[in-house]
Amino acid sequence: MNNYSNIVLFGFMGTGKTRIGSELADKLGMQFVDMDDLVVERAGKSIPEIFADEGEAHFRRLERAIVKELSEQSGFVIATGGGVIKNADNVRDYGRKGLLICLAATPEVIMSRVKDDTNRPLLNTADKLTTIKKLLAERQPLYDTIPTTVDTSNLSADEVVDEIMKLFSAPVA
Repeated sequence: MNNYSNIVLFGFMGTGKTRIGSELADKLGMQFVDMDDLVVERAGKSIPEIFADEGEAHFRRLERAIVKELSEQSGFVIATGGGVIKNADNVRDYGRKGLLICLAATPEVIMSRVKDDTNRPLLNTADKLTTIKKLLAERQPLYDTIPTTVDTSNLSADEVVDEIMKLFSAPVA
């Protein structure tokens, strides 16, 4: 049996954290939490509104408070916000009880998944693909700190869920 009481999905926007997390929680009988949804619910405004009104630093403080709270609980599949990885304390806190998985995808696949999403303030640019590549390059060293990566580019949601379920049920040495 493993020592994990949560599954925590990291990764860039558009890698499938919400969809995979929701399906995974259903199959495992766990509770699903999307951190972005929780931030919106608690702030009473959308992510673009938070960024516009209070700035990214305030948004990151809201995320940090949620990480502290969720990392102390059990029975969750957690889809982190795309920038949660930027704070090493978030990774450390989640790693105490959680199986940490980084979902990845190519920049082109990410672009195809998020191109029409207006709820992505960091992609409010003229050249979204260039922005995606730049942000991915900046964050890659951080993503590389997550012990397990699953590339979702060419896998169905069911295939990704099955792969993570195998990792979650595997014995820990």
